[in-house]
This record gives sequence, C-alpha cells and structure tokens, in this order.
Amino acid sequence: MKIEINEKDGGLVATFEGRLDTPASVKAQQDIAPLLENAEKQITLDCTKLEYISSSGLRLFLTLRKETAAKGGKVVIQNINDEIKKVFMMTGFFNLFEIKNA
Repeated sequence: MKIEINEKDGGLVATFEGRLDTPASVKAQQDIAPLLENAEKQITLDCTKLEYISSSGLRLFLTLRKETAAKGGKVVIQNINDEIKKVFMMTGFFNLFEIKNA
C-alpha cells in the first residue's frame, strides 16, 4: 500500500495505490496524519490505483470524514473501481461521501 499526498488548489489530494487491507491500514493511519492535520480543507482521496479495501480501510476513510466534518472540511473520493464501489454500496459508505467518477 502506497499513499502519496500533494497540495492542489488549496486542498490536499491523497493518491492510494495497492491494497488497503488490515495490515496496510496500520501504516496508512500514520501516512494520513497530514490529512487529519489539514481537516479544515477539502481532501480528495484518489482511488484510481486502489485495488482493494477492507473494513479497516473503510474505518480509516470514516475517521477522516469525521475529522473533516468537525473542522469544516470536506472529503471527496474519486475514481473508485467497480469492486470498491460494490463495497461502498453494501456498507452504506456510498451515501456518506461525495464520490466522483463512480
């Protein structure tokens, strides 16, 4: 699992690559610290290269959503594949986030 964070248009874009499974989510929690520190901004999660997400990965996204909501920011998820879209639909996450290109 690789997460790359860049600034763009006054917000942050986090690009996820690989599998966000339980073992990867432990390190990912540390990797998203800059996103949590800037939760007042718009944060875009680019999932173009995200192959899989587990319940631990979903919890990571939910933590980020709660933090941004508390600080007046916003989370946008873009470019999820069909498998991840199915997971989002089954878990109700599809209604919790603004999802683009889904």
